[in-house]
Amino acid sequence: MEKGFSNAQRAQVLTEALPHIKKYTGKTVVVKYGGNAMTSEALKQQVMEDIVLLWLIGVKIVLVHGGGPEISEMMDKLGKKPEFVDGLRVTDKETIDIVQMVLAGKVNKTLVNMLEMKGGKAIGLSGMDGRLIEAKVKDEKLGYVGEITKIHIKPVADILNNGYIPVISTVGCDKEGNAYNINGDTAAAYISGALEAERLIMMTDIAGVLRDKNKTETLIPEIGLEQVDELKKEGIISGGMIPKVECCVTAIKQGVKNVVIMDGRVPHSILMELLTNEGAGTLVKGENK
Repeated sequence: MEKGFSNAQRAQVLTEALPHIKKYTGKTVVVKYGGNAMTSEALKQQVMEDIVLLWLIGVKIVLVHGGGPEISEMMDKLGKKPEFVDGLRVTDKETIDIVQMVLAGKVNKTLVNMLEMKGGKAIGLSGMDGRLIEAKVKDEKLGYVGEITKIHIKPVADILNNGYIPVISTVGCDKEGNAYNINGDTAAAYISGALEAERLIMMTDIAGVLRDKNKTETLIPEIGLEQVDELKKEGIISGGMIPKVECCVTAIKQGVKNVVIMDGRVPHSILMELLTNEGAGTLVKGENK
């Protein structure tokens, strides 16, 4: 905390956080982390601090991560040009090997290690472990890009119940053993739904849903499911925000209480969302929730 804060002010901050701590202790919160929110080392350290702090106060926290920039970087090193169709990475046999190596290997274990260094206890797994994410071919022209067919949540539940933070890379597989590249947001929606999570936090690189995409002060703090189609028609939910919001809707329909889309570039945004009255980003909530 900044030096300008007195001990009394520090105590006041903790007191104000108490009802929020009580609300989330013992509950499951899933954080989807990846892409541009992972590019700054300083921010990455702060996200890990937030997650460990929540774990220490008794929140059952799950970290689902992507790693698109790291995959592209490795492909570049290996002389392979990334190709995208409708925002999805075309994934041939060589590319899925790279995806598996980078996501389930380097990125996953780096995040596990960072959480441990912050004082947490974490276990990394991919969607292939325990057949967590079962998938099939989404579209032949995309190659090994997977569509989720089933979530086998027991490995994650077992890790949570044993007091660890599960760190999940979004590589899935089918019954024949083929590996698939799975969209991280979609995987987080299904995993949080299977866990009946209290909240799914979708970290992105914008403030949330904005009425005017160029003005952060036009942030819409809360959206009900019944408003989503109308906001799409108005063009307020457009472009890259459409799949994000659709993943929020999927998560709620799968059983999540509510979902927040927020700016992962803001320091300690997870704590601001869960432990303050103001929150952060745009909350997408189900009916009567």
